[in-house]
Amino acid sequence: MLEKIPLEAFRVFDAAARAMNFSRAGRELNITQAAVSRRIKGLEDHLGATLFTRRGRNLALTPEGERLFQRVRATLEYLEESLEPFRAGTGEIISIAASGSISHLWLGQRLRDFGKESPGISVRLLTTDVHSELASENNDLIIIYSTGEHPRWSLTPLMKEVLVPIASPDYLAIRGLNPQALTSVDIAALDLIDYERANAHWISLRQWFGRIGDPLKGKLPRPRLSFSTYIMAVEAALRGEGIALGSLGLVEEYLQSGALVTVGTDRVESGFGYYLGAPRFRSLSPEALQLHRFLLRGQQA
Repeated sequence: MLEKIPLEAFRVFDAAARAMNFSRAGRELNITQAAVSRRIKGLEDHLGATLFTRRGRNLALTPEGERLFQRVRATLEYLEESLEPFRAGTGEIISIAASGSISHLWLGQRLRDFGKESPGISVRLLTTDVHSELASENNDLIIIYSTGEHPRWSLTPLMKEVLVPIASPDYLAIRGLNPQALTSVDIAALDLIDYERANAHWISLRQWFGRIGDPLKGKLPRPRLSFSTYIMAVEAALRGEGIALGSLGLVEEYLQSGALVTVGTDRVESGFGYYLGAPRFRSLSPEALQLHRFLLRGQQA
């Protein structure tokens, strides 16, 4: 059907539906009121549906017209956004990809800070836990969970992964517990919050207990709560629902603010970490290089 309908008819319909007046729609599009009326009539004929009800000078969308308007408006807005990079003087949009956990817990605030410092630069964040999407060369920059090597990306360390149980101070205070005095056996008897591992290299709370030696004699505890994402597990700990596993670099701000505290003295270094990647085989634009430098400020492995 679409090949039989002039695409201009949808622009005319959109303008008429927004203005609810054919004359105003014509002025917006620099065509006559009669031309608007003809295009709307032609669109209705193609679709076999009435799009407007006419009561004197007043217009109203029919139910069919309202449904079409919602879809046409969404499509035109999407097209407008897609054309934004091609506008003269708008500059490049930097694309950066990162996993959900680091996007939510670390990167989001830094992108807001970057926006305040460099308001003329636009950034698009792709949040995904799919490795092929993270490492896609369609991205200008990536933040990837890695040991530091990648064939297509030059990686610079942001933070190494150090894992330790965390909890809200209120959760511990209600139970009269001193967080630093708790052993792994003590922790295993509390309300544990775990999360699903997105890949084989991630360490969840159950794997963490397995790596600190054998104080539990091989009896790994079952979590009271288990979530599909790491972010949800951290948020549950913030609400005082139990003990979650904290990656120190990701939850650093919560620890500094006192919203969370570390529990026990055992630490596990996974050998992995989060790395900022730049393409190996093409140069960064000046804007992307500026963001790259900004994200590395004060960071270390």
